[in-house]
Amino acid sequence: MHYEQITLQNGVRVILAPIESSPTATVLILTGTGSRYETRRNNGISHFLEHIFFKGTEKRPTTLDIGTELDAVGGSYNAFTGKDHTGYWAKVDAKHAGMALDVISDIFLNAKFEAKEINRERGAIIQEMRMYEDMPARRVEELFENLLYGDTPLGWDIIGTEENIRKMKRPDFMRYLDEQYRAENIVVCVAGGFSKTKTLAYIRKHFRDIPGGFRREFEPARDEQAKPEIFIKKKKTDQTHFMVGVRTFDRFSPKRYALTVLSAILGGGMSSRLFTEVRERRGLAYRVSTGAENYDDAGYLATHCGVEHENVEKALAVVLKEYRKIARRGVEAKELKKAKEYVKGRLAMGLESSDDIAMFLGDQEILRDEITLPEAIAKRIDRVRAQDVRDVAREIFRSDRLNLAAIGPNIDAKRVRELLKL
Repeated sequence: MHYEQITLQNGVRVILAPIESSPTATVLILTGTGSRYETRRNNGISHFLEHIFFKGTEKRPTTLDIGTELDAVGGSYNAFTGKDHTGYWAKVDAKHAGMALDVISDIFLNAKFEAKEINRERGAIIQEMRMYEDMPARRVEELFENLLYGDTPLGWDIIGTEENIRKMKRPDFMRYLDEQYRAENIVVCVAGGFSKTKTLAYIRKHFRDIPGGFRREFEPARDEQAKPEIFIKKKKTDQTHFMVGVRTFDRFSPKRYALTVLSAILGGGMSSRLFTEVRERRGLAYRVSTGAENYDDAGYLATHCGVEHENVEKALAVVLKEYRKIARRGVEAKELKKAKEYVKGRLAMGLESSDDIAMFLGDQEILRDEITLPEAIAKRIDRVRAQDVRDVAREIFRSDRLNLAAIGPNIDAKRVRELLKL
């Protein structure tokens, strides 16, 4: 993978990854802020602000003007807000790369933030909030992080609270924009088929006036856990969804490669231990998966299951048994090799198109301030030994690190708590 990185005089970072054979081009603009940089009073503003960027500029006065231009060439476009970064992107036929850059740059740099549009969008966000409440498979993941990080910005919902959404005014958005959308906190990434000369000239011209300065610091993650913790939300659902997992490492930890392999052994693919034990041998769940998440100063590994209400305890017991087993017995050479090839294969398949590459490069730059290429990642995965996996499993799979969040109508909290031990 070839890319070039340029830093403008004001501090904006530019990543250009031309791919001569690519039929598409992707423009991605990232800023290193999200819900963990918010306060109790403005929780939800990062996500709300993301919506308002699409409500019109002087050049493209309405959402319809923005959408029509990109729709007219069959483009895909959207935005996203995370806990530590926010992104705006468009993917188009390579011959329309210049237009995509112009549109996404325009909304990012020149959004009007009209009070009437802010008022109108409140209702849409509140409906989005309620939609997620009716999606237990998604909501349980948010509740798991609520449980882990408590009443801190990292533990709050990205979408915020309904009370905050109803109160936010234009000056709140402008103040947050001035604090967080600073030059040193912005990455512009273009990948695929495009003219490097024209693209760089455009970016230099249009992004040079963004004021310098860094985002404000975030509140550190809370990690005061001394015993297993649970959170149960009683709700009428067709399935009970639960996430069970443990605290792990931050995104800079050298142990993250062994953790990735461990996660693949447990829940990566249809031949993984948990898929085999929970679904294939016992038929307890259709969905069962294990994954790892990390932030600047925290991380976790968790397993997500959707089960019949009466099978919660059975499925939970199987998951915890597999956690214990890998910590005590480790992993054999054949399974270790398979897991490493799985991880490397997923990495390769995740870099097939221009948007994949833009996200891969841009996310690393905005979150880690450095880029590790796929070849280097693959080499580090190859260096993971069976002992490394076992050591990490022994370190993290402890009762005092266990957490469980669940949504369902009749979960027995006492029984679940009794099971929650390693």
